[in-house]
Amino acid sequence: MKASSVSQTLVEPYAEALMSLAKDQSLVEPFGNDVQQILETLRSSNELRQLLEVPLIKNNVKKSVIAEVFGSRIHPFLQSFLMVLVDRRRITFLEPICLQFQALLREMNQVAFAEIISAVALTEAQQATLEQKVLDVTSARSVQLSIVVNPDLIGGVIIKIGSQVIDASIRGQLRRLSSSLMAGV
Repeated sequence: MKASSVSQTLVEPYAEALMSLAKDQSLVEPFGNDVQQILETLRSSNELRQLLEVPLIKNNVKKSVIAEVFGSRIHPFLQSFLMVLVDRRRITFLEPICLQFQALLREMNQVAFAEIISAVALTEAQQATLEQKVLDVTSARSVQLSIVVNPDLIGGVIIKIGSQVIDASIRGQLRRLSSSLMAGV
């Protein structure tokens, strides 16, 4: 099964169901915070991620670990949602479901998400300038930046907004220059 069909058949319906529950219960913002906390916990704990992904580990073990790790840190409805994912053997898709929920939340709040890859750490002024550039390109009310430092770029930035990529890095400029020189030969 391809990743895109997995996304459509599994991830999106669960994320949409979670968003529907959040809207029905007027818990969109708390769920958004809890989902962020879940993602941060998954990213910081390879052991937890592995435990949830191994199909040989029994559901009751997974449920008790989820209850222990998240306990009262997340809303009870969201904890119940995680238990349903365990019961339906969909807990391995927890991270993509959470990411899709965040995408739905950004869409609902008209927030553009831009991934910035920079050769060096950006100052607050540079971040503000990039936020304004992203606002100019999109019709969003606000911008959420994810900034990654990659020294291999040599200098400049790469901006990813959805499927659009703006490569203003020195590495990208050198690659384009090389291609144009090779085309002329």
